[in-house]
Amino acid sequence: MAFTKNIKAFLNDTGDIAGFAGQFFSTGIKPRFEVRELLNQCYIIGYKSLPLIGLTGFIMGLVLTMQLRPSLVAYGVESQLPVMVGIAIVREIGPVITALIFAGKIASSIGAELGSMKVTEQIDAMEVSGTNPFKYLVATRTVATTLMLPVLTVLGDAIALFGAYIGVNIRSATSFYLFFIQVFRTLSFGDVLPAFFKTFFFGFAVGIVGCYKGYTSSKGTRGVGSSANSAVVLSSVVIFFIDLLAVQLTDLLGLN
Repeated sequence: MAFTKNIKAFLNDTGDIAGFAGQFFSTGIKPRFEVRELLNQCYIIGYKSLPLIGLTGFIMGLVLTMQLRPSLVAYGVESQLPVMVGIAIVREIGPVITALIFAGKIASSIGAELGSMKVTEQIDAMEVSGTNPFKYLVATRTVATTLMLPVLTVLGDAIALFGAYIGVNIRSATSFYLFFIQVFRTLSFGDVLPAFFKTFFFGFAVGIVGCYKGYTSSKGTRGVGSSANSAVVLSSVVIFFIDLLAVQLTDLLGLN
């Protein structure tokens, strides 16, 4: 009985989020555009997330290199370390890890912010004053997450590759030029473009889920905390689901 109830709640939630996303495409992206608020959200969501994304990327590249080295040494292919690290970071690990860190920081922030505005009736006050709260609050944040996550992913990948370069030079000596020549010589557009394009969908998922959980928050201050928590969990699940679909699609297109 409990399992059936959870499945029903999940399906209802999925349908509500789909309807919320449909409202975004039907009304949220039509004029009049809130350009000033969009730029402000791009600054908050993108620029202020860069230190965390950069630190995570650097550690990820460094640790991945140090973990892969013993296995490659055992098989006598240590020279392929830059190639393997570069492909792993650019194709899969970089975009997904960056999106998950982004979801943990931004989805919770959006869910808590809009949730607190909902329970304190600030959203209702915006409607009374003639401002469209959906366009001002939801559309701007969703567009900002959609645009900023790809940028953060590119920067995170670059920092992760630099971390990998540092990791390679802990045990051996490789020049900066030679390391990146090995990395980029192996990468193709089939590696880079699918990984880049799917981050737009990751960013949209983070924004729309975070906004939905906050915009529909209830039950007072307890509901605000629940909205922030569920926004992170659900957006992380959606990221993995989108990544699975992206991998299947690239495999069908012969890009893997």
